[in-house]
Amino acid sequence: MTSSSGQTGWRSGLPGGDLLPSGPAGRPTTPGDGHGPEGGPPSVTMGSYPDYPSAQRVVDYLADNRFPVEHTSIVGTNLTLVETVLGRMTTGRAALVGAGTGAWFGLFIGLLFGIFTVGNWLAVIIVGLVIGAIWGAVFGAVAHAMTGGQRDFTSASSLRAGQYAVIVDAGLADQARQLLGRLQMTGPNPAVS
Repeated sequence: MTSSSGQTGWRSGLPGGDLLPSGPAGRPTTPGDGHGPEGGPPSVTMGSYPDYPSAQRVVDYLADNRFPVEHTSIVGTNLTLVETVLGRMTTGRAALVGAGTGAWFGLFIGLLFGIFTVGNWLAVIIVGLVIGAIWGAVFGAVAHAMTGGQRDFTSASSLRAGQYAVIVDAGLADQARQLLGRLQMTGPNPAVS
């Protein structure tokens, strides 16, 4: 490579000029300069719905009526992360969960070795399952003990949206509006944009 006074390889005129090699992406760009990835065709919001099944029902109705649904999207807005606490995690419970995971892995390894065994293949599978469960229990208990009690609970996380909008490419919006005019929504009325 040559320096900024040379021919190629380094970019001058940029912050850190002599230190920045030219990359495969070409010149660096700033957001909004028109050189970023395409945003797709313009779209129109057909309606906003309080829950996912209502938005899904609208898209399903469009699909049933031969609308090209590959030009449709369901967009969840006002996202919220919800972590539901399932229970207390103890070292014994961590060992039990680890034993279950290890048993599955041991079963897989046992099946793999069992395929190539000439003798008693069932014994190979059982031994793999038992050894996997033992090691899984040990690793689960040790991993939980090493946390020092900082996270003594189990939980499940999920994303939930406040509302769901059905959007369609602008070129097909009139066709979608005509079809959706025939759809009678039951339950809470959708807030049409």
